[in-house]
Order: sequence, then structure tokens, then C-alpha cells
Amino acid sequence: MTKTYDAVVVGAGVFGVWTARHLLRAGQRVLLVDKYGPASARASSGGETRVIRMAYGPDEIYTRMSQQSLLDWKEFFARTDNTGLFRKTGVLWLAAAEDGSAAKSVEVLARNSIQHEVLDHVALARRYPQIAIPPGGWAIFEPDSGALLARRAVQAVLEDNLRAGAEYCLAAVSAPVGDKHLAEIRTDTGEAIRAGRFVFACGPWLGSVLPDVLAGRIFPTRQEVFYFGAAPGDHRFSSPALPTWLDFGCDYYGLPDIDGRGFKIAHDAHGEVFDPDTSERLPSPARIAHAREFLGRRFPALAAAPLLAAEVCQYENTWNGDFVIDRHPAFDNVWIAGGGSGHGFKHGPAVGAHLVERMLKDAPAEPRFSLATKQYVQKREIH
Repeated sequence: MTKTYDAVVVGAGVFGVWTARHLLRAGQRVLLVDKYGPASARASSGGETRVIRMAYGPDEIYTRMSQQSLLDWKEFFARTDNTGLFRKTGVLWLAAAEDGSAAKSVEVLARNSIQHEVLDHVALARRYPQIAIPPGGWAIFEPDSGALLARRAVQAVLEDNLRAGAEYCLAAVSAPVGDKHLAEIRTDTGEAIRAGRFVFACGPWLGSVLPDVLAGRIFPTRQEVFYFGAAPGDHRFSSPALPTWLDFGCDYYGLPDIDGRGFKIAHDAHGEVFDPDTSERLPSPARIAHAREFLGRRFPALAAAPLLAAEVCQYENTWNGDFVIDRHPAFDNVWIAGGGSGHGFKHGPAVGAHLVERMLKDAPAEPRFSLATKQYVQKREIH
């Protein structure tokens, strides 16, 4: 006998587990389905750490979403005895002399009463002598921001959802078929799953699972992450001596050594097209060399540091980096949430809340998240 749910969420990444959490709180019977498992090595929500910050230049919508999400993450961690999954390292935005986006961030942070400091070149160099600051360089420091332990955080939310009554299924699903109202989806084994509503939050697989609306409008790209080891006894690259940092001018960001993993550095520029199912995840010598060259300029004491570990993951952005959170145009009960990689992990709580408000309460749509705005070219604007 086929079981029927109020809602089925396809994808147990950060958007999926938080959407399920909000559905459960609204009294819905929920099934989560994932192809490889929550925050698996193939998922965009996998990996050890993700940044949570408030500064987003002029894009105040993401500042406010981050602000709400941090509160929700901290409340969840406290309630479930997982407070170690958030590390308040602080976040440092390294800005060039004439950085309009950083200047806008200062205005937005002040307007939203978010604690921050503006450090001029002298103050920045004095506080963080391990960072080489170019002439005119300055920074924004957010003391209450930091790092989320990503893989473990997603798995903790899923486990809490299961305790609250959700069900979970490890399976791949086929594209929805039908007209106007979707009655069921089918797994790779042919099993039918019936529900009143369906949410597709399957990250880099959105384009293949929903090819009619998202093929060519979700861009999975190869991204490489490296962990370098400081010299024995050198604590300048661990928290609290060094915060999480962003250098958008050079397309790099990184985190201090957390739990002995090493100094994390990642190139934020979009890589080549990537298949999350079949692509191998071996670091490339060219990217390692590129990272070392950046270290030599910005963190010179680490220029010759040993590479301790590497991860190859993927982003899954829309054309400009805005999320897609909208109803499927062919079905009245199918919803989409994605396009978050590169900056989306932190926003999981707010994305889930927004989507469930739209699904259950017919809340107003956010035009920037609409499917209609998503183009077939890449022109990144959101960092």
C-alpha cells in the first residue's frame, strides 16, 4: 500500500532539512528523500565548514536572511546540545581602498543594528600582522559571525526532524510528470511516493531532475578547497588570533584552523562545469599553485606551508547568484528551492521559513527568487 504524506522534500541538504523542519512545525507529515544521504561527499552541503556572515554589500535581503538564520542556527544548536557546531570566530571582510560593495555593507550593517567594526589600514595591520595589507586596504569585522560545521549541522537537523516525526528515504527520484497537479513521484526502484505537496531542493541535481524548467539555468561548477598547516607552535592562523576572512577582490576566502584541520582557503571564482555524479574529486596542481601564490601575497608566513588536505566540491548557482525559491510553473503543488552554492549554506533556516510561508500561507513572493528571473548565462553579482 502506497503511503501518502502532506509534503515530500527531495534533497536532504541544508535547504531541504530546514524546509522539512518548518513543515514539521506547521503540523505536516513529511518525508525527506535523498540520493546519496544528508550532506554526502557529493552534495553542495557537504564539507566540514561554511561561513556565516552578515555583510552582503548592497544586497540587504541576504543580510537580513543571515541575521535571522544565525538566530535560528544558534537556537537549534542550543536546544539539541550541539553548540559546538557554530564557532564564533568573527568574520573579516578585507577591502581594497575603493571598494563600493564593502562601503555599502557598512551602511546596511548599521541600518540593521548588526555589531561591526570598520578597521582602517593602520588598525587592521596592527590587529592582524599575519595578514599582508596592500596600500589603502581596510576591513569590516563582524565579531558575532563565524563558521558552521556544515556536514554535521545538516545531519543534526535531519536527526532532529526524525525525532519530531519526519521519515527519511535514501533513493533517487525521476522527474515529475503530469499536468497541473502532481500526485506522485517515483524512485529509481519504481516505488511511488504520494503527497499533497512536493519540494525539490536537490542542489546541483536540480537541472537534471527538473530539466524542463532548470536545465541550463543551474550551473554546477567545480570548486577546490585546501587546508594548509602552520608551523608547530604558530597559533597566528587559528581562532581567536585570526577570524574567518573574505577577500573578494582576489576571489578567495578562508577560515582559521578549526579542530586541527588546518588553515582553510578556497577560490571563490566559479570553476569549470562539473557533474556531481561522475566527476572525480582530485585536487589539481594548477589550483594548488594558484592558492600558494595567493598565500604568498596575503599570508606570507604560509607560502611554503604543507598541504594537509583538499576537498573538491561544487557550487550550483543561478546565473547571478540569487536563489531560486518558487513554484514549478507546470504544477500547483510543486516547489523549487536552490541556487545556493557559494553563499547559500548559512541561509538554510531563512530559506526554509520563506518557502513554507509561501506554500502554506500564500505569503508574498520575493521577486529576486522567482524562476522567471533566471537566465541562461553566467553573470555573477552576489558574493
